[in-house]
Amino acid sequence: MNAIKSISEFHKLLSLPEPRHPLVSVINLAECIFLEDDIWKGFVNRFYCVALKREAKGKIKYGQQHYDYDKGVLSFTAPNQVQHLDLETVECGSGDLLIFHPDFLLKHPLANTIHTYGFFSYAVNEALHLSAQEENDLIEILQKIDKEYSHIDKHTQGIILSQIELLLNYSKRFYERQFITRKNNNHQLLIKFEQIIDSYFNDVTDAPKQLLTVNHIAGLMNLSPNYLSDLLRVHTGQNTQQHIHEKLIEKAKEKLSTTNLSISEIAYAIGFEHAQSFSTLFKKKTDMSPMEFRQTFN
Repeated sequence: MNAIKSISEFHKLLSLPEPRHPLVSVINLAECIFLEDDIWKGFVNRFYCVALKREAKGKIKYGQQHYDYDKGVLSFTAPNQVQHLDLETVECGSGDLLIFHPDFLLKHPLANTIHTYGFFSYAVNEALHLSAQEENDLIEILQKIDKEYSHIDKHTQGIILSQIELLLNYSKRFYERQFITRKNNNHQLLIKFEQIIDSYFNDVTDAPKQLLTVNHIAGLMNLSPNYLSDLLRVHTGQNTQQHIHEKLIEKAKEKLSTTNLSISEIAYAIGFEHAQSFSTLFKKKTDMSPMEFRQTFN
């Protein structure tokens, strides 16, 4: 897989002059012209990208799925996400692209916390939509970043990283607002989520069960795992994995209290390959082993 390793290399591929800072850049999308290069057919960036875009067009591919690049105003990608661009359809439109290398975060708290911003794992079709005021707030931050690296000194990195962190925190607020304002659509997603889990546990066929996973459910819902977990957390207070564990324990308690199945058979029935893994999770969630729980009914 081809890799775009540096900010400088990315500038060249967009027909832009050398960046003023080697590890961070704010790019005016209206000035970008994609070079004809085979790299666009399949590549990964080695840096973070935050795109605040208007009138953008084209198709971008993540893995095996195509997404409309013009969906939403704000979108995020993390380092090493596989991408494919169709140059015949792509138009940058206007707006700004903030890119920064992971090395720029070193020795700053953001290096340890950036992974907590789930939207870096969202697909482009799950992009953030902004009000005019929200968009203006982010534009002001991008302008401050662009101005700051024009005169590099010992304070530059700390000031820019503070602005990046502010932008990410604003984006986190805006995503949570979007989850709430899209209440009707999200309600249907929550219903579908519950139906998938219930269908899994109500399946009475003898076919071996695979343990229900976050990735499996997210795939069935055509959402990224992080987006689904953030959606659930906003509306229910629990992420996807917590919901799965809650349902696993509920089904295990039902079988322990109403059947004579062995612990191993129950573990197998709800998707565990090893009874010990089931017993460990059960005790962690209930403060009792499966056998101790069963004995309370005898």
